[in-house]
Amino acid sequence: MESIRICIVEDDLDWLRGLTDYLNRQVDLTVVDSRSTAIEARELFMTTAPAADVVLMDIMLQDEPAGIGLVEQAFLSWGAKVIMLTSMEEKDFIFRSFQAGAIDYQIKSRFEELPAIIRAVHARQSSINAAVAEQMREEFRRLKRLEQQFKMKEVRDLITPTELQVLDMIDQGHTQTEIANRFFISLRTVKIHVGHILKKLGSPSSKDAAQQLRNLGFFERGSGSGLGANLLNTDKEKRNDSDNDKKSEKSN
Repeated sequence: MESIRICIVEDDLDWLRGLTDYLNRQVDLTVVDSRSTAIEARELFMTTAPAADVVLMDIMLQDEPAGIGLVEQAFLSWGAKVIMLTSMEEKDFIFRSFQAGAIDYQIKSRFEELPAIIRAVHARQSSINAAVAEQMREEFRRLKRLEQQFKMKEVRDLITPTELQVLDMIDQGHTQTEIANRFFISLRTVKIHVGHILKKLGSPSSKDAAQQLRNLGFFERGSGSGLGANLLNTDKEKRNDSDNDKKSEKSN
């Protein structure tokens, strides 16, 4: 059986020696090289032939997260699979490591799990540990929320408040004639609004445009809330005011 060749990049020399001894005691693992600074590691990756199958990369080198910047170099120069090592569970470092191309991420205090992880990574069977997977899911959810907020702002900058209200009424199933009556405007004006909306959003129909905005989080319905509810309340107020004025005129 051929040994899996390992290179370790670690600035804690005592921990480096201990980890090297531990891994070399495994019958199928061999530490073939090691470096203790980012400069040494980069030079190794760039100037030598591929020497290792797996690189164990400490994120923090000389108090800087320099290990993250070495991940891509290790892969491009050696085609090596990189497992990140760290003493802390820092969400930002975890996400940046995977963005850079790391295959897995391991806390140093759980070094006894490394042999199994190395074998899995080498066999392309690696599964990210539960804690890391949850942190990544949290980060992806955060990015998804930011993306949605950005798209909503983009829409609000693109279409007018009146056009947004028209779309809300369309989303509720109102016809253009009903919308005209609600807004006290002509049907032609409603059609002009709809035409502007379709052009701005690139939608084939008003229903499609309304669905597009609903998918982004617009038009959320609550008890008596939302754009449509505001329109209806405004409409009722106008009608009530009109009725009161008429009653006042009659009494006079």
